[in-house]
Amino acid sequence: AVVREREAGTLEQLLVSPLSPAALIAGKTIPFAIIAFLELSFATAFAVLWFRLPLEGSVLLLAFVALVYLLTTLGGGLLASTVSQTQQQAMFVTWFFLVFGILLSGFFYPIANMPREIQYLTYANPLRYMMNMVRGIFLRGATLPDLLPDLLPLAAIGTATFALAVFRFRKRLG
Repeated sequence: AVVREREAGTLEQLLVSPLSPAALIAGKTIPFAIIAFLELSFATAFAVLWFRLPLEGSVLLLAFVALVYLLTTLGGGLLASTVSQTQQQAMFVTWFFLVFGILLSGFFYPIANMPREIQYLTYANPLRYMMNMVRGIFLRGATLPDLLPDLLPLAAIGTATFALAVFRFRKRLG
């Protein structure tokens, strides 16, 4: 959305408006957050009602974990928009990380079966932690203390990604 504003020439109009950088960032990310939670709600209902997948854990814990993951991915998207000059570049950067993120998350192939060097790379992948937590909540009824080994690294990656994105965004505004 930020790259599109820049290409359309409307980012400059936003910059001279009385909006703070935080309000501008929130305005660009909140709609995506709402859509993501609607998708999560639909996917969870579909998994439970259609596929009869047992949801052994807490729905609120699932929502909390999803919020942490969402902040990580929104930070990544904002970061992609700060390093891209065009929408095509932003989409390429996003798809590049998305494809490798999925492949290295343990979704298709168990991480234990990957070469040792690749296994180390998966520690930088937020989706790895999210997959573990969702499996834990759905299948084992994991509680917050059970999820801390995955939640803390995810929160650290999310904080670093979002902070770097905000820093680059503000630097770009200035």
